[in-house]
Amino acid sequence: MEIVFGDDMKPNQHTGIVGYGAYIPRYRIRGCEIARVWGQDTSAVPVQEKSVPGLDEDAVTIGIEAAQNALKRAQIPPEKIAAVWAGSESKPYAVKPSSSIIAEAIGATPHVDAADWEFACKAGTEAMQACFALVASGMGLYALALGIDTAQGRPADPLEYTAAAGGAAFLIGKGEESLAVLEASHSYASDTPDFFRRESNRYPVHGSRFTGEPAYFHHVIHAATELMEDLGHTPDDYQYVVFHQPNTKFPLTAAKMLKFPPEKVKPGLIAPYIGNTYSGCSVLGLAATLDVAAPGDRILCVSYGSGAGSDAFSFMVTDAIEERRMRAPHVSVYIERRKEVDYALYLKYTQALVIK
Repeated sequence: MEIVFGDDMKPNQHTGIVGYGAYIPRYRIRGCEIARVWGQDTSAVPVQEKSVPGLDEDAVTIGIEAAQNALKRAQIPPEKIAAVWAGSESKPYAVKPSSSIIAEAIGATPHVDAADWEFACKAGTEAMQACFALVASGMGLYALALGIDTAQGRPADPLEYTAAAGGAAFLIGKGEESLAVLEASHSYASDTPDFFRRESNRYPVHGSRFTGEPAYFHHVIHAATELMEDLGHTPDDYQYVVFHQPNTKFPLTAAKMLKFPPEKVKPGLIAPYIGNTYSGCSVLGLAATLDVAAPGDRILCVSYGSGAGSDAFSFMVTDAIEERRMRAPHVSVYIERRKEVDYALYLKYTQALVIK
């Protein structure tokens, strides 16, 4: 008997997002301040400003705050979590998991699987894919996925304008408990080295013009198109769409290519205010969209990670969203809770200038 596998990934059991949480550091540096220091055009910056981690903040502390907010919304005992999987490309330890620290801090240890995930900016959605699979298989009641980063950008490099800090956490559980049910997902990956960093290097290297095409747009468009075709959906079936946001232009261009109107993108478009939080980027956009979505709304979320790949998810929002989203701060609260710093303090907080 021939076994035929479909291209889409539909769980055998209904699964979804039971709780979600976000965290963004309060410090901000404006794009025009970075341009001023390097003698560049202050009116042509890719984002208005970006978030900057404080001296006592890293991917782990961001993850703990986001996870605690997810638990507040879900209101389930942390010891029921079967797995804590953290996606990041800026871990505080080269050898030591971030996930076990987060699991310990939220009270999920010791009977829990803890692991770190990597795939550039889509490490967070990679962790989500695995969490959906774990819960759908019946191996655990709940699983926690995180996308968390304090991204690096070399001074004077174009990445310095957008490399930011922040993250989101999603507690995955059974569909009947969920505030947003997963309809299906689709992943698309290839060996496209548009962005990378070796272990010995502090800052990543990017492929300039290749980061758009054949990298970002090729993978995002294919993942989104394949998922919608598998489900028989069109852009008209979605009230919101969320893309990875390396800048303001890319997600709006992707939306236009897929025939989504800009108004379906903008609720989750947070890059202009906090920059590109790498693994936290598309998942923060999803959290911001859940903050405003109504029961019955359908959300398309498409991540992108250099190297390269995209994960596309189709979610249906349930009645549980109305009450649960009020239990923890919205993404907009963290965006508005800002304190501006100049370039000197930015160097200090990011430890780009270290005096020994």
